[in-house]
Amino acid sequence: MTGRGARVRASLGALGLAALAAGCAVGPDYQRPPTDTPTEYRDQMEAQEAASFADQPWWEVFNDATLRDLIDESLKNSYDLKTAAARVEQAQHIVGVTRAPLFPSVGYEGSAARGRFFTGPSFPSVTGNEFLGAFTLAWEIDVWGRIRRATQESEAQMYATDDIKRGVVLSLVSNVASAYFTLQELDLELEISTRTVASFEDTEQLFMRRFTGGVDSKLSVERAKAARAQAAAAVPSLQRQIAIEENALSVLLGRTPGPITRQPLLTMNSVPPQTPPGLPSQLLERRPDILQAEQTMAAQSAAIGVATANFFPRIGLTTLYGGQSSDLEKVFQGPGSVWQIAGSLMGPLFQGGALIENLRASDAQFDAAVQQYQQTVLTALGEVSNALISQRRLEEERVEQQQQVDALRESVRLATLRYVGGLSTYYEVLEAQQQLFPAELSLAETDLNRLLAVVDLYRSLGGGWQANDAPVDAPFWPTGP
Repeated sequence: MTGRGARVRASLGALGLAALAAGCAVGPDYQRPPTDTPTEYRDQMEAQEAASFADQPWWEVFNDATLRDLIDESLKNSYDLKTAAARVEQAQHIVGVTRAPLFPSVGYEGSAARGRFFTGPSFPSVTGNEFLGAFTLAWEIDVWGRIRRATQESEAQMYATDDIKRGVVLSLVSNVASAYFTLQELDLELEISTRTVASFEDTEQLFMRRFTGGVDSKLSVERAKAARAQAAAAVPSLQRQIAIEENALSVLLGRTPGPITRQPLLTMNSVPPQTPPGLPSQLLERRPDILQAEQTMAAQSAAIGVATANFFPRIGLTTLYGGQSSDLEKVFQGPGSVWQIAGSLMGPLFQGGALIENLRASDAQFDAAVQQYQQTVLTALGEVSNALISQRRLEEERVEQQQQVDALRESVRLATLRYVGGLSTYYEVLEAQQQLFPAELSLAETDLNRLLAVVDLYRSLGGGWQANDAPVDAPFWPTGP
């Protein structure tokens, strides 16, 4: 605090003299702080070009027309997105309000009065009318850049609000895709469960026929019934999860809860084997949360300029022109014209330390915004790296799980043949079937995680978030006056 206060006090005089001489706005000009970004991501698959695959609408890589339609619907109907768009519009109007004092304020005034007026000690008081009509003009000359810095602060807040809206779009699209894939995976689990129930029913009938024929025991029949019931219990549970997920997706689409049309099962052929993420430095230009954090820094930097300008006097110009008369029709005629031109100089002498504390607070807020920006960049790098690692490791995991499922399917077939041939017991058949069921479910979950890893990667890259309307282009602040 002491070092910051000394820095503030030492710069005030120099800033004032420089601004008065050159007509520049006092306070620092915003510059993006340096960030320690690596040249590539951890576990990146290969050296990547600067042009990133994430710059295109990433949901199109799945070649699913239904998914594209759902995303379009969510972008049109989402209440969260409409709310964010309204806040952007509000921020744009606030910029206009903040910028308005840069221009002269023109107004008018008028009055009408009747009364007894004292005209002098040698004359009697008279009763009459008095009418006044005039135009006024007031203008604060922004010598120190207080209004310009306030406008920059307001504009940066507007851009940050627009980046929030972009973040809403990114989150909305990602959540719609994730919910859609989750529904497909639940459909696949339901199909696996239904097929498994049918398989256990066939086994139960086989055991029953052999028991009826006197070549097997009742124990095998009861074990088969229990296995079938265990698999059958998963069916209503999955149907419940599907209905809940459909309702959640309906809300994202701006619909009342209800069924969701979708492709019947997961299609993994559309998942790209590699996803080029581009360069880490591109995150600074693309991720909405990073862009928002930077605009917050720019706003706090401009706020320092406003707090600095408050130390210096405000210079203003006011004028008045009109007429005054006892007759309404002669207000703007005859010798009753009035006019006035005045300059004003108003500045602080003693504020109980409020101005210096306000400047220190603005300086501290800027420091906090810088730290938050650095943390946001660091978090983004971590999320991209995690998504890349997940994408690669899930591919390796699926290869092994597919081999497991293939082997267990073959073991079920062989165990059934051995049982029918009298070479094994019922336990061998049931064990093979009971191992196959969870293995198929795990494979389905891994297929879902592969899809979600693609969604997470593009979400972490900030790519493919473009909305229907053109976003606000946020320029960086000039470094000159």
